[in-house]
Amino acid sequence: MNQEDYDPEEAYEAEASAGDDADDDAEATRRDAGEAESSRASRGWWDRNADEYQSDHGAFLGDDRFVWGPEGLDEAEAALLGPAEGLKGLDVLEIGAGAAQCSRWLAAQGARPVALDLSHRQLQHALRIGDDVPLVEADAGNLPFRDGSFDLACSAYGAVPFVADPVNVMREVHRVLRPGGRWVFSVTHPIRWAFPDEPGPEGLSVAASYFDRTPYVEQDERGSAVYVEHHRTLGDRVRDVVAGGFRLVDLVEPEWPAWNSQEWGGWSPLRGNLIPGTAIFVCERG
Repeated sequence: MNQEDYDPEEAYEAEASAGDDADDDAEATRRDAGEAESSRASRGWWDRNADEYQSDHGAFLGDDRFVWGPEGLDEAEAALLGPAEGLKGLDVLEIGAGAAQCSRWLAAQGARPVALDLSHRQLQHALRIGDDVPLVEADAGNLPFRDGSFDLACSAYGAVPFVADPVNVMREVHRVLRPGGRWVFSVTHPIRWAFPDEPGPEGLSVAASYFDRTPYVEQDERGSAVYVEHHRTLGDRVRDVVAGGFRLVDLVEPEWPAWNSQEWGGWSPLRGNLIPGTAIFVCERG
């Protein structure tokens, strides 16, 4: 192909299509997956699936809302980062920002957010919505910022569930925060790992040991991971926070609200009214 005939968007679509086939043929298993393999799998999976993710969930997430999880807990009401009026002028890092919806809400409150994500395609969706928030493509385990660059850091289901070394992420966030800075992140509630990831009645019976920390891996025919998610118990998550140098201020387990009738993967009103689906850790840097 001649250079003048090269279309980067067409090339991306071809690569994504090939990746979709890999996802369709992927084998689900539980096995060890290290830091490098997990990072590579996450980047590839989110690049391939960003379009579908934003198409399926974009309306729920909005362009400039800050939603902590599938239950729909909104930062405008929860104020886990602090009162909205107190965000003005603060430097905020959003990790695993996706299309930067949370960062846009922060900017609307007068904060100065930076939206970071591992996935190039997710950040392309951020640009599609608007170019009003600085975007950074980088790994959460190696943040490209100077020490003490931010007043706050946040992550709504971004990065933390997908990394093999969560303590390293905690330490990196601790490094880039200023003293007294708050770090708030949400993950799948650890108890969900004992149940099938199904929204209906079949998702209400324990099917695995809560204490089995073996990662969930989807792998291609060569045995290479195309998706990895890591399980930590609730106690593990608390210890990770402390090992990263933080003090745990609060642990929020959102209840399923009556207004939310949607299903999102294994999340649903049926399950949400019986078992927690999300855990939000509110931490402060010493």
